[in-house]
Amino acid sequence: MAETGTISGGTPEQSMEQVREAYQRLRSEIHKIIVGQDEVVDQVLMCILCRGHGLVVGVPGLAKTLLISTIARTLSLGFSRIQFTPDLMPSDITGTEVIEEDKTTGTRELRFVKGPVFSNVILADEINRTPPKTQAALLEAMQERHVTVGGVQHQLPSPFFVLATQNPIEQEGTYPLPEAQLDRFMFMIQIGYPDAEQELEIVKRSTTKRDVKIAPVLGNADIVRVQELVRQMPVADHVIRYALRLVRATRIKEPMDGGLQRPQMVKDYVGWGAGPRASEYLVLSAKARAILSGSTHVTPEHIRAVAPPVLRHRIMTNFNAEADQVTPDSIVESLLKEVPVEGASPAQQKQMDAVMR
Repeated sequence: MAETGTISGGTPEQSMEQVREAYQRLRSEIHKIIVGQDEVVDQVLMCILCRGHGLVVGVPGLAKTLLISTIARTLSLGFSRIQFTPDLMPSDITGTEVIEEDKTTGTRELRFVKGPVFSNVILADEINRTPPKTQAALLEAMQERHVTVGGVQHQLPSPFFVLATQNPIEQEGTYPLPEAQLDRFMFMIQIGYPDAEQELEIVKRSTTKRDVKIAPVLGNADIVRVQELVRQMPVADHVIRYALRLVRATRIKEPMDGGLQRPQMVKDYVGWGAGPRASEYLVLSAKARAILSGSTHVTPEHIRAVAPPVLRHRIMTNFNAEADQVTPDSIVESLLKEVPVEGASPAQQKQMDAVMR
């Protein structure tokens, strides 16, 4: 591979091997700055490789801004940070038209001045601090990958990735994202506190003078190529059906397929289940997980690994869950334990095994 980590146009197997080598280099470069947070780094990278977007939930001071800016540098991508505030307007994100005068002719014309959304990696800091109108402007750009100003469409650069952040402990004066808009995010990524050893290393690094050089590993063309490889990754039907069973089990008003029983925790605590986009993102992110883990095919274990960040913001809990302090993550854990991989309940599987003998 070249110094910039170019992904060549060889066979799919050769390209995937190059992706895995580049992935190891990416992690090495990122950890020159970021201490720990391996799972968070993996989930952010999977979002980018799947052409998705991420919503990060974590208390202040956990290096969310530093993480995404570091990843942008290792990927040799443009980076913009937008601080969301109650007075932020849609034009502050997308850009605006200004009147410009030609000094030689005296004629005036409108010129579009691009906003900060015209970059490859966007950090939407505290997205729930701005009103719905401004939130919608960013979410439209995420979905359509263009903005419309004055009736003219302006294409956003490729690749384009949004990482939005929310503070889970401070809700006063905020505008929580509606469920339909939350569904636009591929992953909800939770960042927790570092352990004692990691925090010791963070303090050492942040309180001493350090000049760390970050080497770019992949460029724009490389990332687009990897995104194509993820889409081309084959998935067996039984793996897709397992992803569908997980998602469909959350829909309490629909019958379970194949006579399976819905987990009791879902019956007791789920008010509304995940939609079809959850099934799509489960399979797509499992493909990325397979490539990054060195597998040549997608397995149910890859589906299980990406289920929490895909499902946790798509499962709407009811009042009973709030009263009993049951979280969406605990419901996802119950799903992974009780929904069978093979497509049959334990009793049905035992009966089939007896017949085969």
